[in-house]
Parts: sequence; structure tokens; C-alpha cells
Amino acid sequence: MKNYLWLALIFVSFSTLAIEEKLETKAIDDLFKQWDQSDTPGAALGVIKNGKLVYANGYGVADLEHDVEITPSSVFYIGSVSKQFVTFSILLLEEQGKINLDDNIQKYLPDFPEYSSPLTIRHFIHHTSGVRDYLSLIALKGRSYLDNIEVDEVYELIKSQKELNFKPGEKYMYSNSCYFMLALIVEKASGQSMKAFADEHIFKPLGMSSTLFHDDNTDIIKHRVFSYETKEGDAGFRNLISRFDLVGSGGVYTNIEDLFLWDQNFYNNKLGKGGQDIIKKMHQEGVLNNGKSSGYAFALMNGSYKGMKTVHHSGSLAGYRSQLMRFPDHNVSIIMLANRGDANPTRLTYQVADIVFKDLSVNETELANEDAEVFTSWPLKISEQPVVNINKEQMTGNYELRPGMILSVTLQKENLHVLQSWNKSAYSLKRTQGNTFEIPNDDAIMFTFSDISDNSAQLLTVLQNGRDSFWKRKKSKEASALKLADYAGKYYSKELDASYLISVSDNKLNVKIGSKDSHQLFFYQKDTFTAEGVLIRFDRINGKIHGFELDAGRVENLKFKKR
Repeated sequence: MKNYLWLALIFVSFSTLAIEEKLETKAIDDLFKQWDQSDTPGAALGVIKNGKLVYANGYGVADLEHDVEITPSSVFYIGSVSKQFVTFSILLLEEQGKINLDDNIQKYLPDFPEYSSPLTIRHFIHHTSGVRDYLSLIALKGRSYLDNIEVDEVYELIKSQKELNFKPGEKYMYSNSCYFMLALIVEKASGQSMKAFADEHIFKPLGMSSTLFHDDNTDIIKHRVFSYETKEGDAGFRNLISRFDLVGSGGVYTNIEDLFLWDQNFYNNKLGKGGQDIIKKMHQEGVLNNGKSSGYAFALMNGSYKGMKTVHHSGSLAGYRSQLMRFPDHNVSIIMLANRGDANPTRLTYQVADIVFKDLSVNETELANEDAEVFTSWPLKISEQPVVNINKEQMTGNYELRPGMILSVTLQKENLHVLQSWNKSAYSLKRTQGNTFEIPNDDAIMFTFSDISDNSAQLLTVLQNGRDSFWKRKKSKEASALKLADYAGKYYSKELDASYLISVSDNKLNVKIGSKDSHQLFFYQKDTFTAEGVLIRFDRINGKIHGFELDAGRVENLKFKKR
């Protein structure tokens, strides 16, 4: 009788576990239900628990022209998630005695210009170099990143920059140029291409047979997934055909099954000399000149979600979107790879985590106290913001993170709406508590309004991916007595080797780059205008315009002269 009861209890336990797993699977599948169609692009998802790929599935179509479905074996471009393979390669070369992280860049790239302060490999790894971002520079030239762009052309463009965005080590600013050049350093130090080195020292040893650095756009990639974006004002999708084959800043094609092998190597490193020392280094964040953390490790970002430690990085290019997020204290990882430009893999990864950890008691206070001082230290963190009685009318207005980067908050039918000035993205907000809001069905981002004066909120604090950013209310300025004709003319940048045409039409100031469509320039303040997230500051000599300086996110103080 006792044996029978014992067996019955085991049977009930296994049955309960199976039911729970089935319910969890259904809940995950429901998140991707709208993409799990025969005529839409979608995503592949992997969930890892305790060293096993416990869930792997594909949703939607990999190739709309040939009706190829997405599976866990489908091979995606993973964008900036590729960067961690570059840093691991750098650390392997350090282990071999071929590289020192504090070496000056010119030791490996002797033709790279020297600036007022030395640039080191370590600066490049942690995005603290101040080197301007080459993808931004290419866009500012009027070129498309989807085109084939040669390595030498990009390297010459980076070398042509006469100044840095800031003194090395002064702050963190993401720059794809750094990782493009780190790949060149891997080649110089190893005598192999980035593709060959990673294949020999990472991919083959781990059995990642479907993974490669794609450095030749004429090469065939088996089981490749193509990328898409939605058509504006119309049903259907547009194929984002890419001939981009630069490596370092991105370049890796892989799948869920191979990334599972890569993820597990973080728990038991089999590469190089083996052991966990190299893994510990991968998680070490850079240190700024003031002694504070840069907030960025070796192409990994340490964070937290609902009190749980996370290690993650996302990626995007064309219509590809990716996220690899590890919850190391729980031996859980979530991988999401998408082939549609409207995908938000970070948000969806958090939503999957909510299902996986549904029975886990989370510490919301720990999440709110996530260190955000890598951005700035002057305002209060969200956890310290007082909950005050602010009505929605007091929250409306324009909030600015930096010149030209504005969130416009309006009130529409009793609901707050946000418009992002730099990419025209718009969304509504719902109140969670007090003066804090979130995007409906997206609790990964929180908006908190505070600092009431002049009957309006003066500060908007945005918490995203465990980090705070602080947006100050922008005061409106008058554009009266503005003489637009003063600004019209042709301007040339030697650093870009590109010309901009600024003209006046219908009492509006417009800028045109090469053969691209014109964009309207909007008045910001005296002799300063914005367009599509770009800030243009005109210079005068004896009252006459002679040029301007341009800021565009990851590019600052780019100079143009009037011709």
C-alpha cells in the first residue's frame, strides 16, 4: 500500500509539472500569436533553463517570396549582439599574449590619427573613446547602410574626422566605429580575418555550425532569414534587401540552437585556456575618468528586471531585431530573433520572463534602485521621485534629453500621448500610480513627471531597461524677425566629403543631402535649427553666416563651411 501511494504521488507530481509546462508554453505562444501566420514575418524564440533548451519555436515566415517558415534552425542576422564575439576574441588574444587592453590603437593601426589624448583598446570596448559613429556618418553623407560599403571606405571616413565627440574616458557614447576597428585589430594581432579567427577559436569549438561573421555579401548562407518592414499606409511588407557585409559592429548570422551553445559557455567556459576568468572579465564594466562606471562591459550590459540580475544585449539592422538576455542567478536565458522592423525584442523578452518567472517573488524596490548614474547624477532617480498630485494638463509639453531630441506630450481624449521628434514614433500612456505612467502592454518603460513649477511638470524621468534618462521641459521660443534667406546656400564638410543644400520654400527652411529628399529645418533658438533628430548651429562672422556645426546623436560638432 505504501509503495502504491509513493508511486501515485510521483505520478501526480509529474502530471502537475507537465500541466504547468503546457500552460507556460501556451502563454508564450499567445505572445507571438499575431505573427504566427503564413503571410507575415515574425520571430524565433528560445528559453533556456538549467542548461537545457527547454523551449524553442518559430513564428511566421523567414522568406515571404518562397513561403519558408521560421524554425529554431532559421539563421538570422543579429546586429550588435555580434559585438560580444568581438570582445571575446580580443580577450582570447590577450590570453595568448598578443594584445594588451591598454595598448594605444596606433600600435595595431599605425595610420589612425592621434588626438590630444591617447585612445586605447579599452576605450573602444567600453564605448568611451569619443570616436564618431560610422553608421551615423554614412547616413549624414546621404548614403544607405543597406548598400555595399567597402571596409577601406569606412576606415577612411573614420580617419577623416578631425576631432572626437569628447575626451577619451570622459563619458559613454555608443559608437559602431569602435567595434568595426576592434575587428581590424583582431585581424592585425592574429593574422586572420575576424571571420576566420572567430570560426576557429569560438564557433567550431562550441559546435556552432550555423554561425559565422558574414564579410562577403556574395556568400551563400543556408537557412537564411530575410528582413522586412511594414508598408506605410498599406497592408503588406517591404523586403529590406541588404548588401551590408561589414563586421565588428555587427556581422554575425546565427540561430537559436547555436546561441544556446554560446549562452552555456558563460557558465562553463571551454574556450581558450578554459576556466571562468575570461568570463568574469566579459562582465566587467568600463571605468570613466571620474572613477564611475561607463555602464557597459565587454559588449554585455549588466542590469536588473524586477529585482533579478540580468546580462543582456540587443541588436538591429535593416528589419532584423535581436535580444539575448541571461538571468544568471536563476540559470535562465531568453533568446529572441526577429525579421520585422516593428519588433521590440527587449519588451517581448521581458514579457516571456514574466511567464517563466510567474511564481517567483520579485523585489520591485531593487528594480527601482537600479544604479543610473552612468547617465547623470543631478536629478532624483525614479525611486526617489516624490509621488505628488499632478494633473494631466500639467504634464503636457515638450521635454528634451539633449538639443533636438524631444518628447512631445499631449492630451488627447483624456489620455496622454507621446511623439518622439527624431523618428516620429507615437504612443499613448496609461497611469500606473500617482505621477508614473507606462505604455499599454509594455511595462518595460516607465514615465514619471515631477518638479512642479509655473503650474507645469519640469522633469520627465524615463526608466528603460533598468536605467533612468532625464528629460527637462523645453521652453518655447519665438522665431519672430527670422530672416530665412540668411541661411540659404551650399555647405561643405571636408570630414564627410559631402555637401548640403539649404534653401527657402513657402517660407520654410529646408535641407537636402545629395539626391535624398529634403527635410524641413525647424527653429530651435537663435541661429539653431533641428530636423529629424539633427541639430544645426549656424556660425556668423560680422553678422553673416559662414558655416554651421551639426550634432546627430553619436556625432557631435561636425563642421560645414558655406561655399
